[in-house]
Amino acid sequence: MPRQNLPAADRRHMTVKTVVDLAATANPADITTAQIAERMGLSHGALFRHFPTKDAVWDAVVVWTSDQLNQRLDAAEARAGSPVSALEQMFLAHVDFVVAYPGIPRILFGELQRADDTSAKHSAKALLDSYRMRVIDLVERAKTDSALPVDLDAEAAAILFIGTIQGLVMQSMISGDFTRMTRMARRVCNIYLNGIGAQP
Repeated sequence: MPRQNLPAADRRHMTVKTVVDLAATANPADITTAQIAERMGLSHGALFRHFPTKDAVWDAVVVWTSDQLNQRLDAAEARAGSPVSALEQMFLAHVDFVVAYPGIPRILFGELQRADDTSAKHSAKALLDSYRMRVIDLVERAKTDSALPVDLDAEAAAILFIGTIQGLVMQSMISGDFTRMTRMARRVCNIYLNGIGAQP
């Protein structure tokens, strides 16, 4: 059971991690604030001292996801020796992130499917938009280096990059085996890179 007198920032972080853990095995739409509080060893009222609404909890989860994923993508890009290598390293880093936190895609897909506008939905869309622009930038740089065809549609290549990872995620969610993503990631990424005409 967690300590009862944690600083507010630590308590908020613990709440986010609790939601991510719960979402790994449950439909995020069915997770209640009462379940979150119980898992944390808090009263329901204590949870609402840190988050005024359930939507505020979900927005914090998506913002945390964006921060964590971007840190991994930044590190992957930094250790790559070229834009094409960066694409590969980012693909693998993204897969590793999902395997580590299988509740995350459930939360993001759930938020993006909501008919109403929420802060979490806006945050999820902002994450996808910034991700797409990051990939477009790498594709354009690779074209400049002659590592990709100069006539390659960078926006379409970025959409396909993200969509390929999402396809792996969906299949893993259906099978219930996220470790399969790790086994398939490099093979699928190689097919993607070959498909867009990447040069060694």
